[in-house]
Amino acid sequence: MTEKTELWGGETRKAVENFPVSGEPIPAPVVHWLGRIKAAAARVNADLGLLDPAVAERIAAGADEVAEGRHDDQFPIDVFQTGSGTSSNMNANEVIATLAGDGVHPNDHVNLGQSSNDVFPSAVHLAALDGATNRHLMDAVPVTLGQEFGGYAAQVREGHARVESSLGRLGQIPLGGTATGTGLNTHPEFAARVRVRLAADTGLTISPPADPFESQAARDGLVETSGALKTVAVSLTKIANDIRWMGSGPRTGLAEIVIPELQKGSSIMPGKVNPVIPEVVCQVSAQVIGNDTAITVGGMQGNFELNVQIPLMARNLLQSIELLASASRLFAERCVNGIEANREQNEHYAEVSLTVVTALNPHIGYDAATAIVKDAAASGRSLREVAREHGVSEAVLDEALDLRGMARGNQ
Repeated sequence: MTEKTELWGGETRKAVENFPVSGEPIPAPVVHWLGRIKAAAARVNADLGLLDPAVAERIAAGADEVAEGRHDDQFPIDVFQTGSGTSSNMNANEVIATLAGDGVHPNDHVNLGQSSNDVFPSAVHLAALDGATNRHLMDAVPVTLGQEFGGYAAQVREGHARVESSLGRLGQIPLGGTATGTGLNTHPEFAARVRVRLAADTGLTISPPADPFESQAARDGLVETSGALKTVAVSLTKIANDIRWMGSGPRTGLAEIVIPELQKGSSIMPGKVNPVIPEVVCQVSAQVIGNDTAITVGGMQGNFELNVQIPLMARNLLQSIELLASASRLFAERCVNGIEANREQNEHYAEVSLTVVTALNPHIGYDAATAIVKDAAASGRSLREVAREHGVSEAVLDEALDLRGMARGNQ
C-alpha cells in the first residue's frame, strides 16, 4: 500500500510538531465547514473582481473536496493548539492551495479577505448549528406511563425548545470582521455574499452578528448552546434514574415497570437484568455536563477582541451534540418504547399506601385521619379496613379513596 501524499505545507508541519498533546484532531465537521467557507469565499472574491475566475474555481473545487470529507486525514493538528484556531485555518489554506494547483498561494489566494480570527469561529458556529439542526437532539417519544411519563415528555419538549431558541444566535457568525472586527483587508460586500452562498447551499439560517466587535471578541453563542445542551443532559439524567428505580427488582425493588431485556446483566448472577440504556444515558449526560463546564471556562477567556479557547469549545460542543443525539435515540428506541407497566404491582402500591389518607381530611379531620394512619401502620392492615373500624362510612371511603380520582386532581 502506498502512503498518501501530504497535501499540507510548512505551517501545518510546525503546528504538528508544536502541539503533540492529545492525538485528537479538530472535529471533522469543523474541517468540512472550513472547506465550505473557503469555497464560497473564492467564488465571492471572483464575483467581486478580486480573484481571477479560473483560479477561484480551482480553489473552490479543492475546498469543495475538503467540505465533502475527502481529505479529513490531511488535518493532523491536535485540537489543543493555538487558541484562535490559526493553525487549523492555515492547514486548510495549505491543503486547498495544493489541491488547486500551481500558482495558488495559501494566504494570498485561499485566505483572501479572511483572518483565522473570523473564519475559524465561523466554521465552529456553523458546524454546531448544522449538527444541532439536523440531529434535533431528541424526539418526544409517544410512550407514557400516566402523568409521570407525561412529565418526562414535557421535560424533553422544553429541552428541545431551549436548544432551538439558541440556534438563531449560534447562526450569527463573525465572518467579515477579519482580525479584530474592523473588516481590515476585506471587501465590504464579501461577508454578506459568502453568507448568502452558504445559506443557499446548506439551508441553514446564517446571519450577520449583532455587533462585529462582540462577535469577534466573545463566543457567547457557543456558551449559550452548550448551556441548553447541559439542561437537556440534566433532564435526561433525572428521567433515566427514575426509570432505573421504577424498573428495579423484580422482587426486592420497586418493580413498577418492566424495561426491555437487551443483554445478560451479570457474568456471575444468572437472570439478572440491568438498565443498560439508562446507565449509558447517565454516563453521556455526565460527559456533556463536564463539556459544558470546560466551554463555560473557555468562554470566559476572551481578552479584548479575541477568544483563544475556540478549539476546545469546538471539540466539546460538537461532542455534546453527537453524544446527546446518539444517547437520546438509543433511550427512545431501545428502552422507553419497550417499557411496560406492572399494573398489578402499581395497584398494590396504591392500595397499601398510607398517604392516601390525606383525602379523608376534608371528611373526618386531620386528627382522626392521623389516628387511622397510626393504627394501620402498627397493625399492617389496609387503610380502608382500619378506617371502617374507626367509623368512617363506606360511602365516604368510596368517594375519598378513589385512587384514579386522586391522580386526576383538579385537572
